[in-house]
Amino acid sequence: MDAVEELLADVHRLTAQGAGTPVCGTRGHPAGHVCLVPPAEVGFGEVREAIGSRFGEPRGLATGGTVDPAASVRTGSPLLVPFGERVVEMRAWAYGDRWIGCGTARADDGVGDVRLVVLVAEREDPAAGLPEPASWVDGIVAVTGWDTNRARTVDWAAVEARLGTGLPGDYKRLAEIFGGAGAFDGYLQLQVPDAPFDSSDIVRHTEWLGEWARTRGSDLWEPYPVFPAPGGLLQWASTEQAHGFYWLTGDPDPDRWPVLAKEDVPDSWERFDGTTGEFVHRLLTDPDHPFSTARWFDVHWYQDYGSPSPDHDRP
Repeated sequence: MDAVEELLADVHRLTAQGAGTPVCGTRGHPAGHVCLVPPAEVGFGEVREAIGSRFGEPRGLATGGTVDPAASVRTGSPLLVPFGERVVEMRAWAYGDRWIGCGTARADDGVGDVRLVVLVAEREDPAAGLPEPASWVDGIVAVTGWDTNRARTVDWAAVEARLGTGLPGDYKRLAEIFGGAGAFDGYLQLQVPDAPFDSSDIVRHTEWLGEWARTRGSDLWEPYPVFPAPGGLLQWASTEQAHGFYWLTGDPDPDRWPVLAKEDVPDSWERFDGTTGEFVHRLLTDPDHPFSTARWFDVHWYQDYGSPSPDHDRP
């Protein structure tokens, strides 16, 4: 195991659920975080990329010695506290009830050499103290602490024309707010328009799945047909464990489509008669949900995968 892998192993250990309050051994540093010793032979960019390969795209808290004025407890400011005004760079990753930080800071006197810093800090529940959300989607934003300023615009008329059907309104809002590639609690991956991979692009994947079912049969989805067959299944999310999440498209009103979900085993269908937003919110927060992540995490997040180069190979 090389030095960077050892550092990542320490990060994983400190982000384990139920790990307790982190206490830093660095003199003068407050409780609530742990500073790690980064490898002497590597730089900020290499360590940042290594952490990003495991935890996704980071948030920028400080660049060139300037702290983001919008930085807050909800966006990772606990990572800045140990260094105060000495912070030069800081990137933040959310993971459950922890923040992971990688950056650079000046020496204790504030004028010395700039050094690499890596730390893990406590992360408060981003939904704590917030008013009751107005919708299920607002609730998902609240519990993940996601920044809605990063929302994108989607040409839904063009997307729906290519699919040949309308789509549920709360799904469209989720796709706009949470972007092109990522996963809730690092688990549930939305399929959205213009995603970087075929398998996570709702249009390209739907076309591929329909062609597969047409040419090879739909036994894998029995007893349901596959869209564009009338009333067929249209997939909107998946997991790395090959779980599939679909709408049953029989109702002419997409907002009334039930959600059907299955594990990667036969006859494992679960039906949910509610909206897409309610399904995702309950998955994150209800331990009794059949696909719940609340059994493993008390604090939730959205892991952003950024925008890698398109990969048109099937998984």
